[in-house]
Parts: sequence; structure tokens; C-alpha cells
Amino acid sequence: MALIIYLIVVGFFSFLLVLLRFLCCPHPVKIPIKGRHVFITGGSSGIGLALAHQAASSGARVSILARNLSKLQEAKKAIRKATGVDVTVYSADVRDMEAVRSAIDAAGTIDVLICNQGVFTPKELLNVDMEEVKFTLDVNVVGTIHLIKAALPKMKAAVGGLPRSIGIMSSQAGQVGIYGYTAYSASKFALRGLAESLQQEVISDNIHISLIFPPDTETPGLIEEQKSRPEITNILAGSSGGLKAEDVAEKALAGIQSGNFIVSCNFLGHMLSVSTAGLSPQRSCIMAFIELFSIGLMRFIGLCFQWNWYGVIAKYRKEQVNKSPVTKVDTKKHA
Repeated sequence: MALIIYLIVVGFFSFLLVLLRFLCCPHPVKIPIKGRHVFITGGSSGIGLALAHQAASSGARVSILARNLSKLQEAKKAIRKATGVDVTVYSADVRDMEAVRSAIDAAGTIDVLICNQGVFTPKELLNVDMEEVKFTLDVNVVGTIHLIKAALPKMKAAVGGLPRSIGIMSSQAGQVGIYGYTAYSASKFALRGLAESLQQEVISDNIHISLIFPPDTETPGLIEEQKSRPEITNILAGSSGGLKAEDVAEKALAGIQSGNFIVSCNFLGHMLSVSTAGLSPQRSCIMAFIELFSIGLMRFIGLCFQWNWYGVIAKYRKEQVNKSPVTKVDTKKHA
């Protein structure tokens, strides 16, 4: 009897894996970068610079784009010194469609486009200026659209059977909202909708989208961010753990080369990816299997996180109220 039950269970799970292999779309793909053109925005520092280093070391022809030309030149020298490879630099503001188009046209056909630029002003919505909100959305969302629209015609028209890729740098704040991240999270959540829709539009052209979700990363931008973001945001964001830019770049580049739609960078990121899988594309039947059977557990863990976060917020608010000076009312005067 035990043998029969064992065979039934094994048969069921084997059938399920075969079914998931059939259902998973798009199909698995590998994106080679050796000898190919990799174009990286935000490439003068942080994750973008680390991506440029690693792509150059892997034999790619690398172009980097950022606003500050002097920082770009410094990055070029650093990459040459570390890898012996000369990268091409382009100075442009991603908010300016014509400047972006000019840089992309000068760069030629791109095989792997990595939209890595991003800005963040950590404030509660009530305290953030609308110009800061607009700036965040323009750089993080509109800038990404500008880059893709400029690069896509040549990527679609390129001759050759090798697959091409567009990597979009989101954030774990694009998977779950955090106190003080209202404008930033809005911009990063928007990138997911862009990526899911775009993948359907370009799959027939053998172009594959990767959406990357790094946690807090040790970059110059994070150092500046931590100086100004609300105290409670530092408490809550600390639970995700930080990574070095080189580690994020390594995981991002590996995810792009594997053709993964969702690219997570740490354990919490994998949990978030399973919890928020929804209707996102999934190439791996193994990952689909894991998602299928762990989504309930991930939801429970998510509820525990939310319970903790809201508890921290309530405690923090209570402490702030207790610290505030209390105005005493003269009851005799008002009698």
C-alpha cells in the first residue's frame, strides 16, 4: 500500500513538473555578452560602474551613460586600469529624449541595454516637494522609457540569431512599500508594469526583459540618502540587509544572461519575488513549482513582517508624542 501511495505521489509531482514546463512562458533562454555591446546607464558610479567593470571583464564591448562627464571620464580610467578595456562614455540626461536619442544613435546597435539610472528623495509624502516627486518619476520611469524607445528600433532590426536583452533596475521598494518611500516606490512599482507589458511586445523579436530588485546597496547615493531619510525609515529598511554594489552587479548580470524576468539579489528578495509573483512571466518550471507550493507560506511570513512594521511605527509614534512638550492649561484662569 505504501508503495502505491509513493508511486501516486511521485507520478503526480512528475506530471505537475511536465505541465509547468509546458506552461512556463517565455521559454528558457541564454543571453551571451562576450563580444557583444552592453550599454549601461548610471554607469559612472555605484551599481552601474560595477556592472560596467564586470561586463568588460567578461569580454563585452561596454558603453556607459550618465550626466556628469568628469565622473564618466574617471569611471573610464578606473575600468581601463582594472580590466584593460576601454569603454565608451556618453553624457546625457535621461529626462531629455533628444539627448538620449543622440547618445543611443552614436552608440550603434545595442545587444544588452541596462537601464540602471535612479534617484531617491526619502521623505514622507506630506513633506516632499512636488518638484522632487516629478524629478523622481522623470528620471526613474520616464527616463527608462526614453532609453528603451531610443534603443528598441535598432535592437528589433538587428541581423543575427542571438537573443538581446533589456535590463531594468527596480528595487525591493518596487515590491513592497516602505514608510518614507512614497514617491520612490511609486516610480519603482511602475517599472514592473512597464517590464511585463514590454516583454509581451518584444518577445517575437527575440528580446528578453529582466527586472532587477536590489536591496539597499552600498553606493554613494545610499550614503547621501541615509543622511536625510526619516529615522523610522532607517529602522524599517534595515530589515532587508544591504549588499555591496559588486554583489548586486554580479547577480544582476547573471540574471540577465540567464534570461530571468525577475532577478532577486538576496534571500529576502527571493521571498518577495515569490510573494509578488502574480501574473509575471516565469521561464523556470522549478521556480514555478516553488512559487506554486510556497505562496501560502510566503503570505504568512509577509503578514508577520507587516505586523512587525506597523508595530514599530506605532511604537515610534508613541515615543515621539511622549518626547513632545506638553502645553499645560491654567484651569483657574478658564474657570
